[in-house]
Amino acid sequence: MNGQAIWATATAFSVLFSIVGLALWGLPYYYDFMVQQFGWTRAQVTSGNALSKLVVGPLFGFVAGWLVDRFGPRRLMMAGILMAGAALIGLGSVSSLGMFYFFYFFNALGYVCGGPLPNQVLLTRWFAKSRGKAMGIAYLGIGLGGAAVPWISHILVEHFGWQAALRSLGILVIAIAFPLALFVKEPHASDTRAGATPVSHWSNAFRSAPFYLLIVGSMCSIAAVSGTQQNLKLFLTLDAHYGQGQAARILSLVLAASMAGRLLMGWLADRFPKKYVMLLIYLLVAGAIPFLFASGSPVLMYAFAILFGIGLGGDYMIIPLITAELFDAQLLGRLLGVILTAGGIAEAVAPWIVGHIRDVTGSYSRGFLFLIAMSLLGSAVVAFLPKRAVRA
Repeated sequence: MNGQAIWATATAFSVLFSIVGLALWGLPYYYDFMVQQFGWTRAQVTSGNALSKLVVGPLFGFVAGWLVDRFGPRRLMMAGILMAGAALIGLGSVSSLGMFYFFYFFNALGYVCGGPLPNQVLLTRWFAKSRGKAMGIAYLGIGLGGAAVPWISHILVEHFGWQAALRSLGILVIAIAFPLALFVKEPHASDTRAGATPVSHWSNAFRSAPFYLLIVGSMCSIAAVSGTQQNLKLFLTLDAHYGQGQAARILSLVLAASMAGRLLMGWLADRFPKKYVMLLIYLLVAGAIPFLFASGSPVLMYAFAILFGIGLGGDYMIIPLITAELFDAQLLGRLLGVILTAGGIAEAVAPWIVGHIRDVTGSYSRGFLFLIAMSLLGSAVVAFLPKRAVRA
């Protein structure tokens, strides 16, 4: 591994730490404050993520993938960092639902432009034999950021109030991620051809059944993960009546466990068929969610946090690895643009559905059953994926 590849890994780590760990996973920490201060419903606070990604994903997801393939990931990444940081600063200043949705739109756009898509392409182009390891190290940033953000937010909220804390988080996103992205190098096209698999044109992938199986399977699992994570703080504080400190410990443990999950799944993905690693990840998520029915037991809630966190750690990371294994790595931007757009829709809608079910029924039970069913469906679909590259 040369110095530029190490710098690329460090850049992906810091960007994922900021845009996903701090911004994406950090925002649900503030939902209960919005519900209490503004009188918004659970469906309303979770719908910001839903509406923004339903607009941003279909409109910009494939375009972002094409831009990455055409111009490289660096410039798109820098734009995404600035938008994600500015969105948090704006969300810390709103008091109306209209402005809430406006800034959430830019948060989603920042995620599309600066989040997993350009970082996955960057690492895939720098690495061939050790992609799983490199992706696992970079994705530790999500776990570390997600594990740290409840404590960072808790301290900031205690001293300055939740709105100032959210604005500070936005400034932190830009300060951490932008400098590394500014100086990261992209490999020359000739350096990325080793390890390209046999499909030579994107239309071949779009005509293949495994591509659609991958889309459906990943959508189901992402729905289960996002639906759980986005509602977890609301469930813990407002339904299970955990204190802010205890809720922060559980949320932090989820993301801490995800770091171990990313390393483990990255190691497994370099040694075993990625289809089976993906199946293991999805089954871990399905097996963790039932623990939420035992919310009265802190011990079982910590068990949930560890099991769910390990599954969460590998969930997003495995998608680019199996996509690069099954299809041409040179087309990864466009293929991931479609897959992540579809996943973004699931990621957006599932938390809103679960929040709406809670508002209507007065309980999260049916919502949790819905998430378990989605995860099991994803596992069943992934079982039909091939183990080898798809050929034209």
